Amino acid sequence: MPAPVLAAAAQMTSTAEVERNLDTAERLVAAAAARGAQLVGLPENFAFLRSEGQPVPEPQTLDGPWVRRFAGLARRHRLTLLLGSLPERVEGDTRVYNTSVLIGPEGETLASYRKIHLFDIDVPGLEHLKESKAVKRGESVVVAESPAGRIGLSICYDVRFPELYRRLTREGARVLAIPSAFTDRTGKDHWEVLLRARAIENLAYVFAPAQAGHHGKGRASHGHAMIVDPWGAILAQVPDGEGLAVAELDFERQDRLRRELPALDHVRL
Repeated sequence: MPAPVLAAAAQMTSTAEVERNLDTAERLVAAAAARGAQLVGLPENFAFLRSEGQPVPEPQTLDGPWVRRFAGLARRHRLTLLLGSLPERVEGDTRVYNTSVLIGPEGETLASYRKIHLFDIDVPGLEHLKESKAVKRGESVVVAESPAGRIGLSICYDVRFPELYRRLTREGARVLAIPSAFTDRTGKDHWEVLLRARAIENLAYVFAPAQAGHHGKGRASHGHAMIVDPWGAILAQVPDGEGLAVAELDFERQDRLRRELPALDHVRL
């Protein structure tokens, strides 16, 4: 059984200024390391979050400069680091993948995940948000072995699709990572409810770094980065602005809860 892990979910307000965003993310990781965090997560689109219609600058490869920079940071601080998502270059396509990268304490890439569910919606006032115009859909479900336990990877809008998290849990995930840039409009009603539901139904920790505030014309995120325990209790939360939600992931308690309420053994598909 993995030992308890101190986790830190970052909250930041990314904009179109890439270098400023990268500096902020680096500072937050260092602050988490200074508090003893062994698992640190950055939100979706941590390096660049545009107003709708702005082109993505510098689409990255998974061994490109952004990943290398943060691999060095993970190695320096000896921690497991989740890059919530970055725009991964797709050869022969103008679109990108929206990709999470999980980096280990030696600076090695443990896993990457390309967002499966794309945010194409028709909510009044948010019709401009059509992720599939710029993003290619991923195909693979990813559970990663890490020093912080087995982590099921997902991104933002995925949280509305519980069958994905059931699959991640059946493949051994103890922690469900949900880095997000959840819209301000929907987040106030749905964000906390969805995160707690995914934790409760899978008796899993939910680790949810988040974007917060205004990113550019017509784009704002709800924030409230949080860590939720397998019973659905919010262990830590950033109410607004920049910051870190820090909490211990107690896997012995998780195992006890799964024994006492063996709902995962009772699943009938």
